[in-house]
Amino acid sequence: MNPVRLLGRLVLVVSRGAGALALVLARTLLHLPRLRRHELLRALVHFGFDSLPLSLGVAVLTGATVVLQAGVYAERFGARQYAGWAGGYAVLWEFGPLLLGLLLAARVGARNAAELALLQVGGTLEGLRGISLDPFRLLVAPRVVAATLSVAALAGLTFMVAVVVEATVAFFLLRLPIRVLIDSFADLLTWRDALGGLCKSTAFGLAIAVVSTTIGLRARGGATGVGRAAAASVVAGAFAIFALDFALTGPLTRWLT
Repeated sequence: MNPVRLLGRLVLVVSRGAGALALVLARTLLHLPRLRRHELLRALVHFGFDSLPLSLGVAVLTGATVVLQAGVYAERFGARQYAGWAGGYAVLWEFGPLLLGLLLAARVGARNAAELALLQVGGTLEGLRGISLDPFRLLVAPRVVAATLSVAALAGLTFMVAVVVEATVAFFLLRLPIRVLIDSFADLLTWRDALGGLCKSTAFGLAIAVVSTTIGLRARGGATGVGRAAAASVVAGAFAIFALDFALTGPLTRWLT
């Protein structure tokens, strides 16, 4: 195939995808004042509360793993008093937002894309348009807002649980006094570190919501299209999370330090 033609096709695909994402985001912002509260609350339970066990599992395992690894290196370099800071910083800035975002991209993103794809290929959205109802305001915009808020709220809870788990694991397995760990947190970690992690998580949540919604609304081809939409949502959501993590780390670090 001609390289120029291949490049042109790639540019067209990227442009169409970016345009579709921007359109979903713009229409969601446009409908914010008129969201259906019932649908918003249902989506919050659907995406947020139902994901709580998974998020708590991520918090426990991430906190325990990170503090153990940080403790090993802190012990090696004779800096045990910094183990709490290292573990907390890693959870707040990187591992917490990133791992939670990836898991929720698989759960929330795939679920949202599959449900919207089912409504799309089944003709439900077209039927609503046929009776002069806006399906985006009724069904789509509340899902985007709910998914974003759910990821942000779950991130805050995950951070708190992970810090408690870190203190517990450090005390029982590393023999590090809890007071030393708490002093390390208090002296070296500030509200800016927590804010940076929450900003990342909120951006990841928005990316998951917009990407999965866009893919779900563009689904075609019956049941096969629903499956393809769910799979594509996970892949695209994970890529968006890694890209945002790279793009946000530098600006957030300069802004919050």
